[in-house]
Amino acid sequence: MVTASSSRTPCRARISSLATYVPPRVLTNADLEKMVDTSDEWILQRTGIRERHIVEPGVATSDLAAEAARQAIARAGLKPTDIDFIVVGTTTPDMLFPSTACLVQHKIGATRAWGYDLFAACSGFTYALTTAAQMVSNGGSRHALVIGADVMSSIIDYTDRTTCVIFGDGAGAAVVEASGDPDIGIIDFENYIDGSGGESLCMPAGGSLRPASTDTIAQRLHYVKQDGQAVFKFAVRNTEEACRRILQRNNLSAEKIDLLVSHQANRRIILSAAEKLGVPEEKVVINIERFGNTTAATIPLALSDAVDDQRLKRGDLLLMVSVGAGFTVGSLLLKWGLKT
Repeated sequence: MVTASSSRTPCRARISSLATYVPPRVLTNADLEKMVDTSDEWILQRTGIRERHIVEPGVATSDLAAEAARQAIARAGLKPTDIDFIVVGTTTPDMLFPSTACLVQHKIGATRAWGYDLFAACSGFTYALTTAAQMVSNGGSRHALVIGADVMSSIIDYTDRTTCVIFGDGAGAAVVEASGDPDIGIIDFENYIDGSGGESLCMPAGGSLRPASTDTIAQRLHYVKQDGQAVFKFAVRNTEEACRRILQRNNLSAEKIDLLVSHQANRRIILSAAEKLGVPEEKVVINIERFGNTTAATIPLALSDAVDDQRLKRGDLLLMVSVGAGFTVGSLLLKWGLKT
């Protein structure tokens, strides 16, 4: 294990590998039309979603996370025993304890790693990436594993048409290491929260305030509840705000950004925020049509598509941004450069 040293000079951290995994089962808008009072046109117009991937019964968040993690470690040219730190961003842990990080560590054989779960809802990946980057930059980790994974179908009420059309299941993982190139890596981050919006998007029961009971089950309080209008307004305003803050602090204009990768909650939110920021649509990654909102997995899934489509190349200036329940807000600015 590598331990932090007070005399160590901070270095820049980078994403050295990336991998994703989604379960094979697909739930289409046509499928949802048979389940609730909705339509393909309504869903597509309001969210931009056509389909989402859903796990089979008995498949947990740690299963998806482990699949993505194994691929990311292999792509980095490493073995699981090389990983010394694991942080899992998730809203849907397999159970309250032990942590999903513990379960993943065991499943992939990362016997020299320590870690924990990070609960920031849709900002789970950006917050986890910020955490790992700080660990690497300050010498606390040589090879950190960042995972964003959720099985949202486990907490979605498929009789509630306002939420069941939005969410899907998936996972993404990245290995974070010190960058040997000063021009590649994570430049800055901007994270903040606004707890006054907590009731706008939440799962009311299942914690210490409202433990599971016949009453909470009867009221369907163990499912996601959302005030759509409040979430939409906050997300548009703060997606733009988080981006603007980090750009201004680094003396950059929006024109300098090569690619904007936002949390995939809603197509209208992403495009509205990008327009206000001054980022043209051709520089924005949107893949919500195929995956829906996979919560902590949306950004790695979008990054993976951008790489596959050759929209994201070494040296590109990338801006990531997310807004999640809490409310949580996070953005990262970095120069892209996977290990080759």
